[in-house]
Amino acid sequence: MRCYHLYPLVWLLSLAVLAGCGDNRGLVPVSGTVTIDGKPLTVGQVMVSPEGHRQSIGPLDDQGRFTLTCYEKGDGAPVGTFPVAVMAVEQISERELRWHAPRKYANELKSGITATIDGPTDDLKIELSWDGSRQKGPFVEKF
Repeated sequence: MRCYHLYPLVWLLSLAVLAGCGDNRGLVPVSGTVTIDGKPLTVGQVMVSPEGHRQSIGPLDDQGRFTLTCYEKGDGAPVGTFPVAVMAVEQISERELRWHAPRKYANELKSGITATIDGPTDDLKIELSWDGSRQKGPFVEKF
């Protein structure tokens, strides 16, 4: 015996579930600042890399502030503790890059930085340093 009368109910329940979890995808709004040796880092972008989830990325502004985006502008990142990369580089010619922070920070596996996101925040602080790097300030890489 087929229960055709249940199809509309199943369809409506499916829509309700999809609508309830599809809008924010489990993300919370996240913004903050990046500093290097106490001064705002104004070139580059922040990347938060949750395992099993899409990266959240935010460009730095002229005050060192960023707002993370995963799917839609400003939607944020999931809750948890995740590795972070800060890619602070600009192309200055066809064969030259200027790094505004040590290159190690550009790789979330080598950066040594993690971010704990436990809810919406507009005050996530990421602090970088030139200490321990061969360079002591912005440098040009030629290739």
